[in-house]
Amino acid sequence: MPLELKGVTKRLGADTHIYPADISFADGSFNVLLGATRSGKTTMMQLMAGIQQPTTGEIWHGGKNMTRVAVQKRNVSMVYQQFINYPMMSVFENIASPLRVTGLAETDVKKRVGTAAELLRLTPMLDRKPSELSGGQQQRTAIARAIVKDSSLIFLDEPLANLDYKLREELRDELPKIFSGRSAIVFYATTEPHEALLFGGNTLTLHEGHITQYGPTAEIYRKPNSLTTARVFSDPPINVTKVVKKGKSLAVFNGEKWPLAGTATKLADGEYHLALHPHYVLPTTENGATGVVKGKVLVTEISGSESVVHVDVGGHTWVSQSHGVRPHKVGEAATFFADIGHALFFDSEGKRVS
Repeated sequence: MPLELKGVTKRLGADTHIYPADISFADGSFNVLLGATRSGKTTMMQLMAGIQQPTTGEIWHGGKNMTRVAVQKRNVSMVYQQFINYPMMSVFENIASPLRVTGLAETDVKKRVGTAAELLRLTPMLDRKPSELSGGQQQRTAIARAIVKDSSLIFLDEPLANLDYKLREELRDELPKIFSGRSAIVFYATTEPHEALLFGGNTLTLHEGHITQYGPTAEIYRKPNSLTTARVFSDPPINVTKVVKKGKSLAVFNGEKWPLAGTATKLADGEYHLALHPHYVLPTTENGATGVVKGKVLVTEISGSESVVHVDVGGHTWVSQSHGVRPHKVGEAATFFADIGHALFFDSEGKRVS
């Protein structure tokens, strides 16, 4: 049963939280809502779930107008970043609680709780109280309670944000497997582009209450329709600068000339915004990176086997992300090389042209 938003907006007083949204989500789809804090992700989810009512527009699900239907009368589940479990109940009873409300037979309750617990590796803990669990186990309990209902709409609002790195990685791997093959429409809100890429499926990008793009995750990452979407879908921040294409070269920064490569060769002469993901700004000329980026090191970060370096290039901050540990020091001069063949180009209004 598809979910469709028709001209949906949300305003509170003079503030607009969601601008007109017209979009449809297919049955059985896994959808990531990606955007910065306060971009509208939670509001969008609560509108679709029925927790909030839209100011204008309609929300249809399974061919029925659900706009004014109370959340209690909808078959939805929601998990927040704070694990919300009943402290006096066992893990079993926490998971079973939504089934108890429906009056389901005890044999069916046990079967469905057992299935959910097995999926989320909670079977040995069913007799414990939430206080006896780790943070990851408590969040798994909350997720199990959400899926045991067999809801047609499942909303996961940054459910891994408060977990440590190891637990986040573990659950990131598990979540797509848990929901694969189900007919439910799943929504997962995050601020992290990395999570969207890991999950795959579809991604909806949000910026200040505006839906900027929706479609297959990999496609949006590779072909953002606007500079805004490209910025939403990049962490570390995507590198952006104004360039002038003339003949067979690009004038960048303070008159530095870069040779053309990739789609840039087909651009008409003129001014553009060039955007390049940090992993295409390299410390060497490997893979044909030929655009010279010279500047002063502002920040260096080492994360596992990667180095991230922020550089001041004539008043522009550019970021390089590369494999290996790079011995750059704050304040020193450094040279990097841009792989122009992977650059994105946008017009003066921020619309992608190449």
